[in-house]
Amino acid sequence: MTAIALTIAGSDSSGGAGIQADLKTFAALGVYGASAITALTAQNTQGVSGIHDVPPDFIVAQIDAVFSDLDVGAVKIGMLSRAPAIEAIGAALDRHRAKNTVLDPVMVAASGAQLLADDAIATLRKVLIPRALLITPNLPEAAALTGTPMAKDEAGMAAQARQLLQAGARNVLIKGGHGEGADSVDLLMGADYDERLAAPRHPTRNTHGTGCTLSSAVAAGLAKGLDLVAAVRAAKSYVTAAITAADRLAIGHGHGPLHHFHAHW
Repeated sequence: MTAIALTIAGSDSSGGAGIQADLKTFAALGVYGASAITALTAQNTQGVSGIHDVPPDFIVAQIDAVFSDLDVGAVKIGMLSRAPAIEAIGAALDRHRAKNTVLDPVMVAASGAQLLADDAIATLRKVLIPRALLITPNLPEAAALTGTPMAKDEAGMAAQARQLLQAGARNVLIKGGHGEGADSVDLLMGADYDERLAAPRHPTRNTHGTGCTLSSAVAAGLAKGLDLVAAVRAAKSYVTAAITAADRLAIGHGHGPLHHFHAHW
């Protein structure tokens, strides 16, 4: 059986994040990738210059087309800029009984551009977070979702993860890439367990698409039959290696992408 994963996310014209990063990650990890595009962005390694939202009914048409024909083993959800799209996707996931959904609550691009409208945050909390097997906020996103200051240490990260669990999340992976220290520490928490995942912090500015890549790598592992903890551990290892190899690429003049195919070329 071929492992298949679906990404529901925005397109990055420079190829480093969004749908493009997701499909590269799926391919690198031996998973067939399908896609439903939620928005077109005009962007490169230096920033986002434009966003064109796909109408909710056409987002759903893409999702319906994939599920009506492909045996989707996992779903990754990324950039969703408007509340109506979030509501439509939630209904589509229910209709198709989607399994192994990983939600990356993308709010701000690495360049600083806002990608999620302020009035859509409450809809994201209500509609998609409870439907997801795992949510993967970074430190600023976890702060925005909990309405608290950005965590400064692991204790703060754990407190925000518990708050998200109490608010309806099933499992939470808070990513520490925006933190400081020799190690980049992520915390994975569920109702009755917690896991600390640490990796040496690699000094590079080529980190465009890191969050997209990590959530897609988790979805790839789930599509291949790994349990959640194993999928997250494997994803952390893959992303760490892709960051470490990022400087082997020379892409653009700003924050370049990870090397998704570091093991292949």
